[in-house]
Amino acid sequence: MPQHKSPMKRMKTDKKREARNNYVTKTLRTLSKQFRSEIPVEDKRKILDTIYSQLDKAAKKGVIHKRTASRRKSRLAALLNKDNVQTK
Repeated sequence: MPQHKSPMKRMKTDKKREARNNYVTKTLRTLSKQFRSEIPVEDKRKILDTIYSQLDKAAKKGVIHKRTASRRKSRLAALLNKDNVQTK
């Protein structure tokens, strides 16, 4: 355990950040699994909007890198387009 005040505060904020990061990453993972499951394309579009929002927020807060968020959004959009073509 740290003996000085500043490292104690740092541990406290690290714990809060870790909790937030874990929550955000788990939420993103859950939404991605829902998106990839066998559901109608209309429902996938709704989930995709939510995922986009969550990815942007995570990138803004520094949970994930900006380019990682962009890459994931691109891949999910490609999956949606692929499903869209197959259903027609």
